[in-house]
Amino acid sequence: MNVGEATQTRARGHDAVALDACRALDILIASAVLLFMAPLMVAVAVAIKIQDGGPVLFGHGRIGFEGRSFRCWKFRSMVVDAEDRLSALLARDPEARREWEADHKLRSDPRVTLLGRFLRVTSLDEFPQLFNVLAGEMSLVGPRPIVTAEVARYGRWFPRYCSVRPGVTGVWQVSGRNDVGYRRRVAMDVLYARTRSLPLYLGVLLATVPAVLKRSGSY
Repeated sequence: MNVGEATQTRARGHDAVALDACRALDILIASAVLLFMAPLMVAVAVAIKIQDGGPVLFGHGRIGFEGRSFRCWKFRSMVVDAEDRLSALLARDPEARREWEADHKLRSDPRVTLLGRFLRVTSLDEFPQLFNVLAGEMSLVGPRPIVTAEVARYGRWFPRYCSVRPGVTGVWQVSGRNDVGYRRRVAMDVLYARTRSLPLYLGVLLATVPAVLKRSGSY
């Protein structure tokens, strides 16, 4: 084995150790948060059910590690017929269609309920994703999970996105969330995938708390 091969072997070994440590922390932290937040999550579920009688959770198909599809869970923050309303809105409103095509987001989304706006601003809608973390479909830290329609946005960088588990939080979320343009979001996801490490993982986790409290880019 030459020097180059030995260096690569050590790097892969170090990377594997870091990934194992991050996975162990994923399980430990997600379990602890779910246990601690269980009463609040039950209260949110009851409030959603009382609101309109619809489902408490919303599971959306996303692309995860190694390109595998999975259902990403959230507390439902939209009206029950959200998909039909979106199709009708985009068909009649050119400005909304341009905004959706640019970022797959609507700043003033008419589908979001009053309770849903509160859940989104406080990030409470994201807590069911901790079950995705325990299932190994997501990590606490990683790229934001994307839908099939967003794959083209990543272009040649899509394999990098697939090289790590998508995260409940990540570099994008602690850097302004929806105030960050899509191209910068892709760059942040690629940067994380290329430089992932235990210190970076812990740094993003710590930065998530003030980011949530500031509520910047949340809508």
